[in-house]
Amino acid sequence: MDDGVRLKICETFVSIQGESSYAGQPCFFVRLTGCNLRCHCCDTTYAYSEGKEMAIEDILSGARDSGVGLVEITGGEPLLQKGTPALIKSLCDEGFSVLVETNGSMKIDLIDSRAVAILDIKTPGSGMAEEMFYGNLEILRPHDEIKFVIADRADYLWTKGVIEKFGLMDRNILLSPSFELLSPEVLVEWIIEDHLNVRLNLQLHKYVFGDRRGV
Repeated sequence: MDDGVRLKICETFVSIQGESSYAGQPCFFVRLTGCNLRCHCCDTTYAYSEGKEMAIEDILSGARDSGVGLVEITGGEPLLQKGTPALIKSLCDEGFSVLVETNGSMKIDLIDSRAVAILDIKTPGSGMAEEMFYGNLEILRPHDEIKFVIADRADYLWTKGVIEKFGLMDRNILLSPSFELLSPEVLVEWIIEDHLNVRLNLQLHKYVFGDRRGV
């Protein structure tokens, strides 16, 4: 571990994992400051700039004290900070199960192979679809996951096209209805109608806690 590495951290907290195939499990969250995208429906705009510098050892200490074995590194966009790969490695070395949620615009090749990358592919409804680095789809590992947030029928059809174009039918794909924009029931109807091999991805933390921070 590089004791000299410091990262700007927006917040850390323990909650349930709200998304991905790990949804429902207790999780220690490390939210890094900074994002290079400005999605229309972003629910963590405070992470654009809020935060304080922390050493990796201090973050590890918080993870240990949490008593939770699952850690998610998120943002903002965590891969913007050069020290993030070292943080991921340190957490893996300590035996934590590590999830890294990334917005799809940054190359993910420096994410430790023991961690799970949750790659968010921005749909047109986000306003950021043109910012994606699709080369990531060629370097995903079998345990990584791909997430699409669906705002409307156009987003859904676009997502189907991406899945087909890049041959993602057998990957771990998460389809999430944009909160308060698309009914989960409607998205489920589309998935069933098309026999799409995906996982419905609800933001469980919002159904439990609403829009409160730190949960």
